[in-house]
Amino acid sequence: MGILLDSTAVVAAERAGQNPRQLVEGLIARLGDAETTLSVITVTELAHGIERADNAERRSNRERFLTELLEQISVEPVTVPVAVRAGRIDGVLQAEGFRVALGDLLIGATALELGYSVATHNVRHFERIPGLEVLSL
Repeated sequence: MGILLDSTAVVAAERAGQNPRQLVEGLIARLGDAETTLSVITVTELAHGIERADNAERRSNRERFLTELLEQISVEPVTVPVAVRAGRIDGVLQAEGFRVALGDLLIGATALELGYSVATHNVRHFERIPGLEVLSL
């Protein structure tokens, strides 16, 4: 089994002063030696955060963190099966009166397609996705 990192896990590590190597090593120490990867959606969210930085130093630090992270960890694409699964999950959830952000749906569907868990600080959104194992950080 593997772990798909949500952006909240990455942002928390960066804010705590960790580098990407420390983030991955910390996850291995805590969760075991599982394959760790990102969704391309997480990369999009992290790039968004770079542009939203409130000063040049923070922007530079975020850019460096993302660059180093991408050198150390694989990135999973949104495939047609992921998109179909996300759409079906969204249909079921909305019929039940719940909404989950599209990014979180795609990350969750990617994890389900891979047979992975999602590691996040945002348990509330991901726990609504049926069948998804959510690891609270």
